[in-house]
This record gives sequence, structure tokens and C-alpha cells, in this order.
Amino acid sequence: QVQLVESGGGLVQAGGSLTLSCAASGSMLVIDDIHWYRQAPGKQRELVAAITRGGNTNYADSVKGRFTVSRDNAKNTGYLQMNRLKPEDTAVYYCNANIIRYGSTRGYWGQGTQVTVSS
Repeated sequence: QVQLVESGGGLVQAGGSLTLSCAASGSMLVIDDIHWYRQAPGKQRELVAAITRGGNTNYADSVKGRFTVSRDNAKNTGYLQMNRLKPEDTAVYYCNANIIRYGSTRGYWGQGTQVTVSS
């Protein structure tokens, strides 16, 4: 059984920082791309950042220069470091990863973690 487990959300004041983690559990697996999405109330889910297994990254324009996506392949874990947070960053954050296991690739979602930025 493969699961993506997120942690690290919470309440922070504007200008503060949070780091989200996304850990894959299960045996005999390799994580390919990792994506971070967020969904604010009444809005569509949007892609925030992504990182390939080799470490290439992409960011939404709204978070460039403030958020950093990284990963530890040995720990099967991805991270989203969020600095200089703004109230408009308030959302539920989800990680999504393509996981290779026994020769097959499948996408998995984390359970989501709430990030609330107060002004």
C-alpha cells in the first residue's frame, strides 16, 4: 500500500515561513515527479511548484522567489519551503507524486494540509 503523507501546515503571520513535507510510505517504490498544488476556498486547485527526480524545478509566478521546492530521494520525501507568506497564500496544500512501483507508474495525492496566513 502506497501513501503520501503531508505535514507542516499551520497558522502563520504574514511575512512568516512554513515548510511542508510530503513523505511516501510503502516498499519498493521510486518517486518520479513531485507536484505541489493549493486550493483556496471558492477557487480552483492550482499548481504551485514541481520538481523532477533529477531536481529540475518549476514555480507559479505568484510564488517565484518566495517558495522553494526540494526533495530527498533517499527518504522518498518532498518539501515545499514557503517564505514571506502572504494572506493570499492561504489554502489547502496538496502534494501529488508519480510513483514507480514494480514497473508501473501511478499518480498519488496527499491528504492535504491547511496553511493559513493572517494579515
